Amino acid sequence: MATTLTALRRQISSAGDLKAVVRTMKASAASAIGQYEQSVTALADYARTVEFGLGVCLRAVDPLGLQRQEPTTDATAVVHAIVFGSDQGLVGRFNEAVVEHALAALSQPSANTKTTVKIWAVGERVEARLADAGIALEGSFAVPGSVELITQLVGQILLNIQLPDSAAKIATQHATLMLFFNRPSALGYSPESQRLLPLDAAWQRALVSQPWPAKQLPEVLGSNATTLQAFVREHLFVSLFRASAESLASENASRLAAMQRADRNIGERLQTLQAQFHQLRQAGIDEELFDVISGFDALSAGD
Repeated sequence: MATTLTALRRQISSAGDLKAVVRTMKASAASAIGQYEQSVTALADYARTVEFGLGVCLRAVDPLGLQRQEPTTDATAVVHAIVFGSDQGLVGRFNEAVVEHALAALSQPSANTKTTVKIWAVGERVEARLADAGIALEGSFAVPGSVELITQLVGQILLNIQLPDSAAKIATQHATLMLFFNRPSALGYSPESQRLLPLDAAWQRALVSQPWPAKQLPEVLGSNATTLQAFVREHLFVSLFRASAESLASENASRLAAMQRADRNIGERLQTLQAQFHQLRQAGIDEELFDVISGFDALSAGD
């Protein structure tokens, strides 16, 4: 009896400690979600400024939009795919979902049978999922642990994927760049894909046609191509930063949901253990009382 009660006490203590850890992780995930969502919101104004600059440069380079057509098929096309995942676990199907989405999109038949796909992973967990799927990765990056480290990650990506060195190549499939990441949604998160390069022709025309917010119209000083290249790289930076921040927000949302389920399960387990403990303890007390009463009755009968 004593051994069973001791075992129950140990289980209740362990469950209580685990519940405290889970609550700490819940608070940490909830706090992280807020900072990453705030970074995406703060980036919106800068992204809009970059789009205005791109529109001005595109208008200066090609006022009529005659050259902003969809890219033609290139027999030596290379597609760079960046898949954002996590370094840590306890995120449910977070990594599986984005890997399945990426593989489904990249496996679609292309008009160019000689297209080479180079996949880069952000996060050890998503890297392992891609390896399990038989994908030979071009490289991998560590998941940033804070908003400040996202800039470093973006710099590493742009340095390693070897983008074209001139603005004249932004409309060719030599510069195809795809992003795959989880985006926060009403259900927690959903896998998304985004093509950064070549620049979408309809999107370029929309940038050129959008009205300037001030009466004084801008003009490009110096080389139009050089300025355009700078704005394209800023657009890539903004897009990669936003994708990473949204992926991190989704990761923490998934972890928060997992911790909430764990907290609920641990609470139910604690209630069950405590009920068993009280029931067993009461049974022990009842047994001891019966022994006392039986002994008293025996002594009384002997007298």
